[in-house]
Amino acid sequence: MIDTNSYQGIIVIVDDTPNNLGVLFDFLSDSGFKVLVAQDGESAIQKVEYAKPDLILLDVMMPGIDGFETCRRLKDNPSTCEIPVIFLSALSDVVDKVKGFNLGAVDFITKPVQQEEVKARVTTHLKLRNLQKQLEQQNLQLQGEIEDKQRVQEFLREAEEKYRSIFERATEGIFQATYQGRYITANPALASILGYESPEELMNKITDIGRQLYVEPTRRDDLEILMNRYGILSDFQSQVYQKNGKIIWITENISTVKDPDGKVIYYEGIVTDITERRNSEVALRSARKRSELLLLNILPQPIAERLKRGERTIADHFNAVTIMFADLVDFTDFSVQTSPRELVEILNQIFSKFDRLAEINEIEKIKTIGDAYMVAAGLPKPREDHADAIAKMALEMQASIAEFNQEMGRDFKLRIGINSGPVVAGVIGIRKFSYDLWGDTVNTASRMESHGLPGFIQVTQATYELLRDRYRFEQRGPIHIKGKGEMITYLLQGN
Repeated sequence: MIDTNSYQGIIVIVDDTPNNLGVLFDFLSDSGFKVLVAQDGESAIQKVEYAKPDLILLDVMMPGIDGFETCRRLKDNPSTCEIPVIFLSALSDVVDKVKGFNLGAVDFITKPVQQEEVKARVTTHLKLRNLQKQLEQQNLQLQGEIEDKQRVQEFLREAEEKYRSIFERATEGIFQATYQGRYITANPALASILGYESPEELMNKITDIGRQLYVEPTRRDDLEILMNRYGILSDFQSQVYQKNGKIIWITENISTVKDPDGKVIYYEGIVTDITERRNSEVALRSARKRSELLLLNILPQPIAERLKRGERTIADHFNAVTIMFADLVDFTDFSVQTSPRELVEILNQIFSKFDRLAEINEIEKIKTIGDAYMVAAGLPKPREDHADAIAKMALEMQASIAEFNQEMGRDFKLRIGINSGPVVAGVIGIRKFSYDLWGDTVNTASRMESHGLPGFIQVTQATYELLRDRYRFEQRGPIHIKGKGEMITYLLQGN
């Protein structure tokens, strides 16, 4: 038997992701709650029927029966229908939230969850649940024990005082407001959130909530439309003005109160200051964007996406790829006579021009090695015109280095080698990732560059056969290629 005096409440967490379960289990357990977990809807229903928890945190997207169906079955069961359910989901559409509330949920927390938000909402609903139990118990006692009118009135007065105490001491803002936009009641926490000295000052100063409170002029109209349609709103986030003019973010959980004829009398809700959370989310999104941009600077986008999806070993075979190596002739001798700063600036200017050409021609830059530059076409996305794309870029690179020499008064020459054929491509490394290529096609392309002529573009027979009908060539060879023997090669002249 569980000793309910030793903890704040029993919570069942239902989520099919072990990491999510672990994080919430540790955090809520450390916060004083008794926590039970389930990884699917069926086992969750069994666990709830057995443990009779005080509250359920229920993920929407799960294998088997999803969170909505699990909630429906729990609410159809008389023994579990009164247990509060808070949905956890990445779904943010209003229709999905309304579906959850129509099934009987009391709240909706959007993923990724913030631990303090979870704790605050769980604590709030457990307080309301406990208050409801107390009132139900007191009502039972009232029916069985209180028989005269004076004792009934005294009991109601004490119950009202207890409710007033909770209302006054709550850390969340609590309010009631007319449909026309004026506060009827407000607790000290709401006054503090909005920067006022007291609830009385707040209610006296704000006479038109839509015009005076919300930063966005139509925000109040949006709220009215949704309240008319659904009658209840959860996590309605808005920017509002504090008394001193400072802008903060709040979230409102609101419901309408209607007369027997269905006419709205007023609406009531709970307000939470989420400015710090929103700022953290913005900072997190900015950091994630910077990380993704950095990853895209290192790896091709399709490869980066596969890594983000969790792939750890990426190795692909491509049957038709064209590889190009380009080298600045005699740049090593030049570097001895040049300061490090000037050397790097010159290389950056030249390679930046090459990078722009690669982007324009949709060619994948593989890497730079000192003063050598390597690109490939036909991967990671295959393309039929891989040889044409590389030939076009090679000619543009020769024109680009000539333009650079004229502008800067230099005399640099490029030696370029090209080959076509199959390769293996993949990601290596565990800290500093590198997308690289392997195979005889790569080695031969490198040999075309190292055995080429300054200022010329040397290609293999394989590349020549792919381009001979569209480009002009001059045969060179046969020449002896290290590791390959005698080879017939060609010098690309133009198109």
